[in-house]
Amino acid sequence: MQIENIPAGESWACRYRCTRWLDTNGSPIVAAPTVGSAHPGTPGEWEGIGVIQIRDADRRLVQLWDTELHTSVTVSWDDVWAVEPVEWLDDVQETA
Repeated sequence: MQIENIPAGESWACRYRCTRWLDTNGSPIVAAPTVGSAHPGTPGEWEGIGVIQIRDADRRLVQLWDTELHTSVTVSWDDVWAVEPVEWLDDVQETA
């Protein structure tokens, strides 16, 4: 599925890539540095999975909710692939 063909009102997710600040293990740094301190990482390429929040067809951008980092990220449609519908599951615990 292409981003531009997703029906409005449906939940979809995708894989994406972007440049982020990474720590020495290659994991994204989510916390902002304190004012006046050196940044604790280096820029690098990150790949993640995100639920689509907003699509901007004019600028060909998509805002995603990263499922691992629990933060929003905005990327170009060119940096998105494997677009699939989301199957939401209720977090119900069955008792015997």
